[in-house]
Amino acid sequence: MTRQFLGTAALAFLTMASAAQARDQIRIVGSSTVYPFSTAVAEQFGKTSGFKAPIVESTGTGGGFKLFCAGADENSPDVTNASRRVKQSEVDACAANGVKDITEVVIGFDGIVIVNAKAGPSYVLTREDIYRATAKTVPVGGKLVANPYTKWNQIDAKLPAEDIVVYGPASNHGTRDAFIELIMDPACEKQPEVAALAGDEKKKTCQSVREDGAYVEVSENYTVILQKMISQPHAVGVLTFSYVDQNADKIKAATVDGVVATYENIATSKYPVSRPLFFYVKKSHVGVIPGIREYIAEFTSEKAWGKSGYLAEKGLIAMPDAERKAEAAKAKDLVNLKL
Repeated sequence: MTRQFLGTAALAFLTMASAAQARDQIRIVGSSTVYPFSTAVAEQFGKTSGFKAPIVESTGTGGGFKLFCAGADENSPDVTNASRRVKQSEVDACAANGVKDITEVVIGFDGIVIVNAKAGPSYVLTREDIYRATAKTVPVGGKLVANPYTKWNQIDAKLPAEDIVVYGPASNHGTRDAFIELIMDPACEKQPEVAALAGDEKKKTCQSVREDGAYVEVSENYTVILQKMISQPHAVGVLTFSYVDQNADKIKAATVDGVVATYENIATSKYPVSRPLFFYVKKSHVGVIPGIREYIAEFTSEKAWGKSGYLAEKGLIAMPDAERKAEAAKAKDLVNLKL
């Protein structure tokens, strides 16, 4: 009986040990914006570190947090990329599922740009133009009404006489959150018709995009938006600077509030629609899944995220020197996230 018990216990132990070491590759999920940067680091890491290259999935920021926070077991992701900061509700969801120790790393900056095909017209836009083109309801004649605009020149006679067709990120993307926060909310909240609304009603009014076909939600990777721009020169898309930087032969960016989206303008915050990018690490997996510390070290090295690093070639806007140094130290020490 004792031997049988010992045999069963040993088998259970071996099964647990085997499960704990069943995965020898880092698994990364999350933001489509951060995906090209994370993939570049994963490839370099796989070539030079002695570890297998991490598996990187583009799930969108919101989708990444759902997967990351679903559990702490070995089958859950080790890292999630994000084009916005994690929300308190997501941290709470993580904690409820046993994911309590998380390290946040800011990797650099990116800008949100309005683009169209090189062959199409040039757009000189303000944030209010974009708001009026994409919002579900807009002020007309002192009242909030269903968006009546079908052509850009109906918003401003100086704009092209083209149908309003905007391909933009769906709600699973962090870029959608940034689009709302940096473009829709500021333009909407300054409207007198909106200022009188109560909190929840104001939020709904400002953050709802039109559903009549003028704003087309794209839930897949942003390459889908890129393809739409190339095939439909009159249409515009909401993309990130890195995609424009890498495809400057095919697409061009509109100016926003008189500022062109360039590396320098985003790095110095002159461009009004820019935001930080992040990745988050599940600390309980460090030391269990091989290579996590080393992957973090590669990502936060000057040869990767520095001003002349290989991620700059992919369109990442580097942080100032002091900020990079501080984030690298935080990443090395796996400092716990504080909101």
